[in-house]
Amino acid sequence: MIIKKQHHSPDKSVNPLIGILLFLISILLFIITVPFGFVYGLLHSLFNKGLVGIGEYLLKMAVSIDQLGNVAMQHLLNLAWVKKGGYKFGNRDETISSALGRNNKLDTLTGLGRFIDNFLNLIDRDHSLNSIDYYIEPTPEILDLVSWLCIVDFRVLVLYNKKTDAFSIPGGYKVKRTSDAKVLQSHMRELLGIELIIPSLTYLGVFEAQTSFPKPIILERKNCYTTDYTGIIAPNPANWEVFWFTYEDRNKLSEVDKLILDHLKESESIH
Repeated sequence: MIIKKQHHSPDKSVNPLIGILLFLISILLFIITVPFGFVYGLLHSLFNKGLVGIGEYLLKMAVSIDQLGNVAMQHLLNLAWVKKGGYKFGNRDETISSALGRNNKLDTLTGLGRFIDNFLNLIDRDHSLNSIDYYIEPTPEILDLVSWLCIVDFRVLVLYNKKTDAFSIPGGYKVKRTSDAKVLQSHMRELLGIELIIPSLTYLGVFEAQTSFPKPIILERKNCYTTDYTGIIAPNPANWEVFWFTYEDRNKLSEVDKLILDHLKESESIH
């Protein structure tokens, strides 16, 4: 789990010729400007923070190079390191280590992928798992959702879907170019018949786990918030029923909702 407040969405598709042109321009600029910028960056870091500054600067460089490698080598890595149905390399907003960690959790690494993962763990314990970035631009493999946590008397509100016979923390899909606050307010108005009080909105964090949704979706990611509300919680009785869960009810939930309850238990928000 990681706590971040921003929200990105993928860029719109462009003409392939524009992509080729921008690539050539970026390579030219890289060759001309990066050597000077790199030397200046080292000197600037050394002058301001000494060796610590150099270490911080080189770490940022390493992450950027790792992201570039995730894109440049995506087809080779997907062939050699990932089993069929695993999480794909290639997200430009993600490092190789982060994608490696996701496949580690999903148990979808090939023998070579596990070897690389184990090698990195020798250098830095749980390297790939600790490198997972839960805030990356959306992909077809990640179901991006917003969820509302309502906690009363150390119990959390959970909805039971009568059609699917499943329990879940209330929420819904993110919407492009719309704030999470507005999207969540709309979902709760439709689901529960209440009005969220946006000024009281508090961001809790991002939780991600393997999902039971059909392919190509592999992971389910929930951006969770708490807030006050007005009105009476009254979902459509034909489709939904409200329950108040304690930690003992954890196993009735999806994998991602289990992680949310784990967090609430650790923070002593529920019993």
